[in-house]
Amino acid sequence: MKVKYFFEAIKVEHTVFALPFAYIGMILAARGWPGWRIFLWITVAMVAARTLAMATNRVVDRAVDARNPRTANRHLPLGLLGPWEVGAWAAASAAVLLLAAWQLNPLCLALAPVAILFLVGYNYTKFFTWTSHWILGLTDGAAAAGAWAAVRGTIDLPAYLLWFAVTVWIAGFDLLYACQDVEFDRRERLHAVPARFGIPTALRWARYCHLLTVLALAGAGWVTGLGWPYWIGWLAVGGLFVYEHSLVSASDLSRLDMAFFNVNGYIALIIFAATLAGLRF
Repeated sequence: MKVKYFFEAIKVEHTVFALPFAYIGMILAARGWPGWRIFLWITVAMVAARTLAMATNRVVDRAVDARNPRTANRHLPLGLLGPWEVGAWAAASAAVLLLAAWQLNPLCLALAPVAILFLVGYNYTKFFTWTSHWILGLTDGAAAAGAWAAVRGTIDLPAYLLWFAVTVWIAGFDLLYACQDVEFDRRERLHAVPARFGIPTALRWARYCHLLTVLALAGAGWVTGLGWPYWIGWLAVGGLFVYEHSLVSASDLSRLDMAFFNVNGYIALIIFAATLAGLRF
């Protein structure tokens, strides 16, 4: 039962956001299939990294979550899981991440402690800076660059473009998500763009972030010479961003969950499928 609670607490289904971009970095670096060994250890590293980040998030935020009506029914505030139990999962995940990095190559192993620093540290940024949305994006975006490095042992221009694309993509929908908690964040003195500058500004900045995402994905497709199926997927992703932003407004956030999870999940899967197809044409 505790294991079930843990996987519910870390929302394992949200792995759909970052994992496809890690695989995009992997297949672009390899120009196809890199082999089962590299695929396996990249997958292990990704799952371990996300588990570490989310487990740490739940421990760090447990007191804040208990005071927020939207999150008060999470597992730690309810006492279904203890902080030491979740912390133990986080520590084990960090160890698995280091193991996976060691199995990949020396560059991945050298960068793994830096990755762990960001995976743990970004959870504290909301307490002192409203740039936390972009720090979260930077942390998630490292998945694409890390997977590229796992294949080639270097980080090259396409990896940086993918990293930037994921950074602003994640930041954009985190800006949207933070609009739910404006009054609570202000009362608790938590730092977020909607609480600091207002919901209209947050929505506008989210649109800018997603425009940059589309441009960065175009750059990645161009420098790697992807074929026409990629560009069809790229157009579809652009359309989904327009649809996502049509779902929310400063006066109506009722469809925010659809914009946050459903649409962004489709975006990740579409661009992965388009990349895979683009390599063949």
